[in-house]
Amino acid sequence: MSSVRHDAPTDSTTPPSPDDEGTAFADLGLRAELLGALSALGYEEPTPIQREAIPPLLGGRDLLGQAATGTGKTAAFALPLLQRMPDDRTGGDPVALVLVPTRELAVQVSEAFHRYGKDLGARVLPIYGGQPIGRQLRTLDAGVDVVVATPGRALDHIARGTLRLGGLATVVLDEADEMLDMGFAEDIEAILEHAPERRQTVLFSATMPSRIDGMARQHLTDPVRIQIGREQTVAGEAPRVRQSAYIVNRAHKPAALGRVLDVESPTAAIVFCRSREEVDRLTETMNGRGYRAEALHGGMSQEQRDRVMGRLRAGTADLLVATDVAARGLDIEQLTHVVNYDVPSAPESYVHRIGRVGRAGREGVAITLAEPREHRMLKTIERVTGQRITIDKIPTVADLRTRRLELTQAALRESLLEDDLDPFRVIVETLTDEFDIMEVALAAVKLAHEAAGPTTEDEQEIPQVAVRAAREGRPDSDRRGADRRGGGGRPRSGTTQVFVGLGRRAGVRPQDLVGAITGETGISGRDIGSIEIADRFSLVEVPQGIADEVIAGLRGSTIKGRKATVRRDRGGEGR
Repeated sequence: MSSVRHDAPTDSTTPPSPDDEGTAFADLGLRAELLGALSALGYEEPTPIQREAIPPLLGGRDLLGQAATGTGKTAAFALPLLQRMPDDRTGGDPVALVLVPTRELAVQVSEAFHRYGKDLGARVLPIYGGQPIGRQLRTLDAGVDVVVATPGRALDHIARGTLRLGGLATVVLDEADEMLDMGFAEDIEAILEHAPERRQTVLFSATMPSRIDGMARQHLTDPVRIQIGREQTVAGEAPRVRQSAYIVNRAHKPAALGRVLDVESPTAAIVFCRSREEVDRLTETMNGRGYRAEALHGGMSQEQRDRVMGRLRAGTADLLVATDVAARGLDIEQLTHVVNYDVPSAPESYVHRIGRVGRAGREGVAITLAEPREHRMLKTIERVTGQRITIDKIPTVADLRTRRLELTQAALRESLLEDDLDPFRVIVETLTDEFDIMEVALAAVKLAHEAAGPTTEDEQEIPQVAVRAAREGRPDSDRRGADRRGGGGRPRSGTTQVFVGLGRRAGVRPQDLVGAITGETGISGRDIGSIEIADRFSLVEVPQGIADEVIAGLRGSTIKGRKATVRRDRGGEGR
């Protein structure tokens, strides 16, 4: 049944009033079982997105919400959805479907539903690739209330007839902008075609590009529109997320990253890279500098990814080096720093990345390493986000030496305040018979300082780069719209063209190629350049460093249901 709707959204965007600050969950009309679960979890009062979204969702309204990661939007849609489930659920088909971009987010949202709905007996099933499908089939056959799924796997079950949507009362599109960036637009359209026309539809997105607004106009009926930003700081207070950038030449980036992290001393940090190869290379480099670094990218199995996340959450790793796609949907409580190893090619990507820190009232730091030619892109991000990115100087060897001494002093102070030092008193008393007590203390501090980390003796100064905006080239994002329409020509410097043996005759479109690449690799759609589609073949421009990854991914997938010959382009040979 068609779910196409043409009603324009009703703009009901309103900032929370001061009176809302005292709102409790009980004031929102939630049932006792949900209030009990929230109390047991330690939730005291709703966040702004929860205050604004829960009442209209309980009333059955469609909703279009713009909310950054970490604002509490999962509970904002999960609580009303659980409350609206019928008490006499005898059927096996789900009453709610939540679509999310990644398997990690599917698991997290499913776990949230279980926590909130445990006293209601809610049957929740996450469906995603990489999980044995047999288990999913058995659970679906036994009956579920809520399905949380990635679009591709949901569509697979719909085609098998194992996921029936006829009984749906609510569909939620969570992180819709991410799903569109990953090439899921057609999958989402196909899924909504199978959903009842008379249903509640909820769409959440961290950013609101025109594609999202178009989707809302097509699929939402008279929706409430809510826009919630990050918690605003009071005048005079420091921002929750401190944003800064360092201008550095590419050859010095690994050393600059190590220097910045040494000075910042994060509890846990995530470093975003553009390709799998860069992730692996940088992970090795950072381990060599003494960091406990772990790689995370699309070339890893789910079991490997789970082990990495387990080590990070257990504190046996403190640095995660990842691609955008691999890190989507991750929620790491102890994360204090996010680093953009390269400037993201789109402001939306920057918003998603820095949204992983400064959550739930905690402070965070967002750092970007920008090459001189990327300085103008920083200005674009500032203009779009309305937030200032401070350009700092790379710490010098003297800065690093000072910081390490500060850390030693802090560690000694903590030991003096907290530790039982009596077992060591006899050593000090014995030594002070022979040496001055100040000399004993100096020797102890020296040993503690050297044991805390590497010295600065072998550190080399990193050249400071003067930014000359007038000499910078256009940012990559300026050319994206034109490139995707095709046009051929020679690949730009630093890129190569991948030959795909399917073209217009096979019904191939640019979005099919982008979807296949992003779905099978750890590569973002923003890393893909121009796409030229001829009758019998296509050419895709990608950075040279990720060409092999793209080729391997496309060879292992189908495009329009067909396998294709995929290789580096040979300049027209054999065509």
